[in-house]
This record gives sequence, structure tokens and C-alpha cells, in this order.
Amino acid sequence: MLNEAITAFVMLFVVIDPIGLGPMFVALTRGASPAERRRIALTGTFVGAAILTVFGLAGDSALKFIGISMPAFRISGGLLLFLIAVEMVFEKRTQRREEKTAHEEHAPASDPSVFPLGTPLLAGPAAIATMILLVGEQQGDLWGQAMMFGVLYALLLLALVSFLLGGLIERALGRTGVLVVTRLFGMLLAALSVQFVLDGLADYGALTPG
Repeated sequence: MLNEAITAFVMLFVVIDPIGLGPMFVALTRGASPAERRRIALTGTFVGAAILTVFGLAGDSALKFIGISMPAFRISGGLLLFLIAVEMVFEKRTQRREEKTAHEEHAPASDPSVFPLGTPLLAGPAAIATMILLVGEQQGDLWGQAMMFGVLYALLLLALVSFLLGGLIERALGRTGVLVVTRLFGMLLAALSVQFVLDGLADYGALTPG
């Protein structure tokens, strides 16, 4: 059970990237008062939590309704996570997020709490796919599913703290530190995504489970 919790933590940590979102939050809320920043941080985190909770709870039922099996979703989700891992290793994901943040900075008087903070920065496609996969693997085990949501909420709480301390975190790690952490977790995500694909193939009977 502990190993599953650690795996879930690593996967969600990588796809949500709570530490990396801190500096982006600072950029998105540039010029806002401390009280306004706290409101935006709380609202954005709540929106992200609500979206991921809904997909975590209803994801498997929704897949069955449209005729998609969980093994197929494991394989497709693993491939999606692998692409994200490659982008992280080669720094493409961070660059794209920074460009999106820069674009939103110049948008006229908009509230970034729902978009882009709540979604897609917190509850993006990869995070949604990861929650469906993680909860789906605990099918029939209510305690295991509750643990997955506990890990999710712990990471979202970490993201909230990161929002409020974004400037300090960026200065502490520095540009080089952020790059090292991003690439390290990218390698871990690549390995985990391949495991998802292998598990999906094993469920289909194409491979013998290891």
C-alpha cells in the first residue's frame, strides 16, 4: 500500500508540478495585492481539486459508457505521460507553460483563478488521465481509492503553499535547480508511463504480468 502511495505521489507530483507552478502564479498575479493573490490561489486550487475529483470518481464509469476499456486507457494514458516526460527532459513543457503565462500576463484585467490556474495548469489533461488511471487501478478497494485522493489533495495543498511562496522557491532553487529537478522527475515519469503501457498490455493478455 505504501509503495502505491509513493508511486501515486511521484506521478501526480510530476504532472501537476506544484513547485514549478509557484513562479508562474507570481507572474500571473503580478500587480495584485496580497489579499487578492490569496483569493486567486485558493479559488484556483479549489477549481483544480473539484475537476480532478470529478474525473477520479466518474472517470471509469464515463469510459465504460463510451465503450473504452481500462486497459486501453492505461495504454493511451501511459503514452500521453511518456510524451510529457520527454518534453520535461528536453525542457519543452516548462517553456510552453512560461509562454502561456506570459500571454496571460498581458490579457486585459482577467481573473486567472479558473483559467489558466485551475485548469489547465493544475487540472490539465495529464493530471486528469493520471487520476483516472490511479483510481481505476484501485477498483473495488475503497481504502485504496481514498488513499489516491488523499495523495491528490496533499499535492494540491503543496501547490497552494507554492503559490503563496512562489517567489521564495524560485530564488532558493535558482534556474539551474529548477532544470535539474524537472529533468530528474521527467526520467521517473518516463519509467512509470512505460509501466502503465506494460500493465495495459498484460491486462489484454498480450504480455505476462511481471
